[in-house]
Amino acid sequence: MNQDFTLNQRRALAVFTVIALAFGAYFLRTYFVLIVVAAVGAYLFTPLFRALCRRVPTGLAATGTLLAALIAVIVPVSLSVFLAVVQISRTAGDVAEWVQAADPTALGDKALKFANGLLARVPFVHVELTMDSLREAMVNVAQKGGELLLHVLQGAVGGVVGAITSAIIFLYVFLALLTHREEVQTLIRQLNPLGPEVTDLYLAKMGSMVRGTVGGQFVIAFCQGVAGAASIYIAGFHQAFFIFAILLTALSIIPLGGGIVTMPFGIGMALFGNVAGGLFVFFFHLIVVTNIDNFLRPMLVPRDARLNSALMLLAVFAGIGMFGFWGIVIGPVLMIIIVTTIDVYLAVYHGVELQTHDDEPKARRRIPLPRILARYLPGRAEQAAQ
Repeated sequence: MNQDFTLNQRRALAVFTVIALAFGAYFLRTYFVLIVVAAVGAYLFTPLFRALCRRVPTGLAATGTLLAALIAVIVPVSLSVFLAVVQISRTAGDVAEWVQAADPTALGDKALKFANGLLARVPFVHVELTMDSLREAMVNVAQKGGELLLHVLQGAVGGVVGAITSAIIFLYVFLALLTHREEVQTLIRQLNPLGPEVTDLYLAKMGSMVRGTVGGQFVIAFCQGVAGAASIYIAGFHQAFFIFAILLTALSIIPLGGGIVTMPFGIGMALFGNVAGGLFVFFFHLIVVTNIDNFLRPMLVPRDARLNSALMLLAVFAGIGMFGFWGIVIGPVLMIIIVTTIDVYLAVYHGVELQTHDDEPKARRRIPLPRILARYLPGRAEQAAQ
């Protein structure tokens, strides 16, 4: 059919194709996050699907993979939400009782005097801190925080009709991408004007980032969150273990780190009388929790998924601002696409050699630069080959 089209007709067809793809993206924008989540799930569970396909028919393999995915995700999330809701409903009262029963130590008195001395030097500020005002503030924060978190959790499980509709769409998209993964990849290679080699590079980078974010970062954050909550529990604060675990896990994902909560909380425990427990929480985070990341990241996060920490932080927060919670995954994937595009540009126009990594952590694979240059700048391919 190529010979039936003139050059102008082929250019017009390319323009119409771009317009159709752009309109399709706009048309499906409401379900963009849902499609991305389904694609991430299909990618992560593809090894299980392939293993089942070797033993049972494709339909049964897809059904088994879907059931495994639902069990692996829905059961833990539902259990965590249920426990958090139950505990939130009783935490505010427990925190109020604990704060009222806590006695300030001499260290706390000195800290208050020091803080009041600093406030007295600030012009036009007439505030004096007391233990009663701190207790009242802590009770208010606990109550408001508990009400806010409870409202968020209730809103997450609300909207039954919308949730059912999204679940049905998710199941269809998940199964379609799972069973037709090769066809989808082939279509992407054919549509990408940069060619199959560069397309495979993008797909490999995106896959590494998904594995690194979901399979690595989430596991690391969960371990850090549970460890931080356990340190608070061991130190003597037995209220809200699950709430702390969920909160610290979320902070470890985004990736501020749970230290912005546990370290001030440890200092507060020390000021309110539990000096040993407060110091334990503070130093446990410095010594143990922070090193969980250093220990697990080399094993769980592929090298291709390791962005600069500043880029990772920007990608996560920008993703959350644009896509909500799922921006934790989508943001880094978009950032790795941007970084990969810059790498390809540098390879084509400045001769910088592209490097990527195979599935094995220590195996390094170089993409032949002459093959890429030959597609875009034929004159420079021979120079790079020399």
